[in-house]
Amino acid sequence: MATARTYDPELLRAEKRRRENMRRLKGLGLHALLIALLFVMLYPVIWMVFSALRPEAEIFGDMGFIPTNWTLENFVRGWQLYGNLTFTQFYINSFIICALAIVGNLLACSMAAYAFARLEFRGKWFLFAIMLGTMMLPIHVQLIPQYIFFLNIGWVNTILPLVVPKFLAHDAFFIFLMVQFMRSLPSELEQAAVVDGASYWQRYWRIILPLSMPALATTAVFTFINTYNDFFSQLIYLTDTDRMTVPVALRLFLDPSGGSSSFGGLFAMVLVSIGPVLGFFLASQRLLTKGIATQGIK
Repeated sequence: MATARTYDPELLRAEKRRRENMRRLKGLGLHALLIALLFVMLYPVIWMVFSALRPEAEIFGDMGFIPTNWTLENFVRGWQLYGNLTFTQFYINSFIICALAIVGNLLACSMAAYAFARLEFRGKWFLFAIMLGTMMLPIHVQLIPQYIFFLNIGWVNTILPLVVPKFLAHDAFFIFLMVQFMRSLPSELEQAAVVDGASYWQRYWRIILPLSMPALATTAVFTFINTYNDFFSQLIYLTDTDRMTVPVALRLFLDPSGGSSSFGGLFAMVLVSIGPVLGFFLASQRLLTKGIATQGIK
């Protein structure tokens, strides 16, 4: 005969408290580990911030991690880089190139993606495969032929080599990104527009483009970040100091011979240069999350 099992309420409550305490201890340990790893990853940034806020002579001295003498002199001297030529000019150059690159990528890449995703024409898949193949070519393979071409037509030391290819659907990655997104859109929307007599351009501009807002926002964000942080291409094609962008201008603080490098001004301007990228990314997050909801409902 089976006997009824009895449970002590006090023992059950004690066991429950023990399990809750163990769960809290594990949570605290995990959070402590994550905070320690976060500090390790942010240590270079924190050190750069403190170096920008301490006198030049104390940056590489044995003065401790946290500055004892706080100053904004590095920001003032760093912004006034070359007499009348300030960092304002470099920011203007960067923002002009970034704005034109964003406009070019959004227009050209979206039109190319619409053709590959929604239209039917001879050689479509062959051309699409060639386009994907260009993503596998290293930039160093294209550098010398492109430089010779731009040098022969007189575009070196101008922003044209950095901007014009964007208007010719130069970035295959963004084309592929938009193609994949446009293929997921309902074809019934375009079929209804065809019945109403809409042309290819009207279907692209009034239906596909508004519904592709998440892909367009992603393209705009990464185009800005890649163009703003681009050092190699801008170093190759821009030679005059007044035409340099922010990444190239930061190099001017360092003397290759080691004679007159200004590390205080360098750290200060590096800290300031992070602001536009961080601000643009935070401001565009709402487009990335809300774009599909708002445009899809419409």
